[in-house]
Amino acid sequence: MKTKIFFILSIAWYTVSAQTNVNIQVDALLGNKTISPYIFGKNNNISDNQGTPTTATEWQLMRDAGLRFTRENGGNNATKYNWRLKFSSHPDWYNNVYAHDWDYAAKKLQDSLPGVQGMWAFQLIGKAAKTTTQNFNDWNYNNSSGWSGTCQNLAGGGVPNTNGGCTAQTGGNINLYLENWTADSTTGILQHWFGTGGLGYNKEEIIYWSMDNEPEIWNGTHDDVMATQPTAEAFMQLYFAVAEKARAAYPNIKLCGPVPATEWQWYSWNNNKITVGGSSYVWLQYFIKRCAEEQTASGIRLLDVIDIHNYPNESADADIVQLRRMYFDTTYNYPGANGVKTTSASGWDNTITNENVFGRCNKWLDQYMGTNHGVTFGVSEYGATNNNANVTSVSYASVLGTFADNNVAYFAPWYWYPGMWETLHLFSRYSRSTRVQSISDNENDVSAYSSINSAKDSMTVILVNRSLTAIENTTVTVSNFTVTNGNCSTLQLKQLPGSETFISHTNNALNAGTVPIVANTFTISLAPLSTTAVMLKKQAVLTTTITPTPTVTTTPTTTVTPTAIREQINSIDAITIYPNPGDGLFYFNASSVSINSIEVYNVMGEKIYQAIINGKSQHSIDLSKEKNGIYFVHFISDKGIVVKKIVINN
Repeated sequence: MKTKIFFILSIAWYTVSAQTNVNIQVDALLGNKTISPYIFGKNNNISDNQGTPTTATEWQLMRDAGLRFTRENGGNNATKYNWRLKFSSHPDWYNNVYAHDWDYAAKKLQDSLPGVQGMWAFQLIGKAAKTTTQNFNDWNYNNSSGWSGTCQNLAGGGVPNTNGGCTAQTGGNINLYLENWTADSTTGILQHWFGTGGLGYNKEEIIYWSMDNEPEIWNGTHDDVMATQPTAEAFMQLYFAVAEKARAAYPNIKLCGPVPATEWQWYSWNNNKITVGGSSYVWLQYFIKRCAEEQTASGIRLLDVIDIHNYPNESADADIVQLRRMYFDTTYNYPGANGVKTTSASGWDNTITNENVFGRCNKWLDQYMGTNHGVTFGVSEYGATNNNANVTSVSYASVLGTFADNNVAYFAPWYWYPGMWETLHLFSRYSRSTRVQSISDNENDVSAYSSINSAKDSMTVILVNRSLTAIENTTVTVSNFTVTNGNCSTLQLKQLPGSETFISHTNNALNAGTVPIVANTFTISLAPLSTTAVMLKKQAVLTTTITPTPTVTTTPTTTVTPTAIREQINSIDAITIYPNPGDGLFYFNASSVSINSIEVYNVMGEKIYQAIINGKSQHSIDLSKEKNGIYFVHFISDKGIVVKKIVINN
C-alpha cells in the first residue's frame, strides 16, 4: 500500500515575481520524428491470476489515461518462468514457486485493450520453475511475514539462518524445484502464442521481448542458479542462442537487451570493466560490440532495442526535475554519476559527470554496427521516488517529452506515484503523432514539446515549467504552421495535491483555459511546476472542390454504383464498435470479416484518420483529439466497405 502524503502549496508561489520572459521557437517543418505511442507505458497493470482478475474499473482507467504499453513479465520473476507449467520461482521470497499465467494475462490484454502493446520476456539463465511442492513453508515459519531472510535460498529443502540476511544455514537443492530450460524451451512460447495450432494471439501487439532481466546481477538476485556471476562472454552466448531462435520463429520480433539494473550496471559487469585482447570495455559498449560481431558472423539481426533500467537516487527536487537530461544531454553534470566514470581509458575518472547514456550508446552503435544500425532505445523499468506530486508530474513530463524528441521506443516506469496518471493522460491523449522542433532560450527551466498530426492541420505545444517557485512568462512563436488569430484552447496541470486526482478522461485535475494568439505568437504565464498543453489549429484554406460521384469497377465490363455497394455492405453485420457514443477512443471487433484498413471521415466528408490493419480482428481507433460530433468509420475489407457511424461525446 502506498502512503498518501498531502502536499501543502507554499504561499511563496503566489508572491514570487515573474521571471524574464522565456522565448520558444517552434518550427513545423524541422525535426519531424514519429513519436512512439509506447513511451506512454507502465509496468504491472494486468493480473495473471484468473482468481483475482483485473477489474473493469482498472481496465477503464487504463483506457481513459491513454496507456499504450504494458510490461507484464514481472521483472526478476521472469528469469525462471515456465510457460508450459505456468510457474515462476520468486528470488526475493525464498525462491518459492508460485503460479503465474502469462497466457491468461496476454489474452485479457488483447481482449480488453486492443492496440495496446504488451511486453513479456525470454529466460536466458537456463533453469525454470517446475513444482510448488518444494517450497519453503514460510507460513509455519513466521506466518509469511517479511524479514531480512526472505532472500535466503530455502526452496528445495533449505534450512533458514535465523539471524537473517541472505545466506541460509543450508541452501536448498535447485534440482528439486527447477528444471533445465534451453533456448528452444524459452522461445517455444512464440509458437504457443502465435504459431499454427497455437493460441492465436496477435503477435503485432506483443512485438517487444525482454532478453531476460538484469543479468549482470544474477549472482545476487538468482544466486541459487548463479552463485558465481558468469563472464560477460558466457552471458553473450546465452543471449545469442535465444536471439537466433526467437528471430527464426518470429522474424519481426523486437529483441530488447541487455536490460541492466541501474546506472552502475550500465557500465560494469561483475563490478568491473571487461578486458578482451588487451582492450577494456564498459558493459553496454561490450554488449553492442559483441552483438555487432555476431550479427556479421551469423547474418542474423540480434538486437533491436537497447533496453535499460533506471532507478536514480536523487532526493532534491531541483535534481529530480532535471532527470530527463541523463539520456541524451551532452552538457549535463548529473549529480548521481557513478558508473559512467569508468568510461575513462584509465579505468576511473572522477571528473566525468556527464551521463548521456543513450548518446554514448549511439556512438558505440555507429562505431560497431554502422550509422544505419536501426537500433532504438527503451527504458523498461524506472523509479524516481518523490512525495511531491507536482515534482513527480513535471519530472515525468520532461522524460516523456525528451523521449518523444529522440525516437525512444518505449518507457515503462515500475514505481508509480500521484501525478503520473495525470501526466500520462495529458501527453497520450492530447499530443499528436509527429514531433516537431521546439527551441527554448531557457531550457533548464522551460521546455516545449511540440507535435503535429498526420494531416498537418493540428498542433499541440506542451510547455513544462520546471522552476520550483517562479511563474514563467513564456512567448511561443510558431513557424510554417499558420494559425488563425484568436483564442486557442489550453489544458494545464498545476498545484496537484499529494493524493491521486486522476479518475477518468473527464474527471481529472486538468484546468481548461484559453490563450490568445496573434500572428502565430502567443504569450502565456506558466505556474511553477506545471505542464500546459496548447492546442493549435491550422488556418483553413478556403477552396471549392467538385468531387465526382465515385464508382467501383468489379470487372472490365461491369460498373457497380454507390447504391449497389451500400446494399452489399449493409448485408455484412459482423463488425461492432464500442463504446459508442464514446470519448474518442473506440475499439472494434470483426468476427468474420478480414479488415484491410480503416478510414474515418467527418460530416464534411474530410478524411481525419487512416490505419492499415492487415486482417486484424480487433483494433483501437484513437480520435480523442477530435471535436464532439458524428463521424463515419469505413472498414475496408475483401468483401467490400462497411460503414459505421460513431459519436464523440467528450
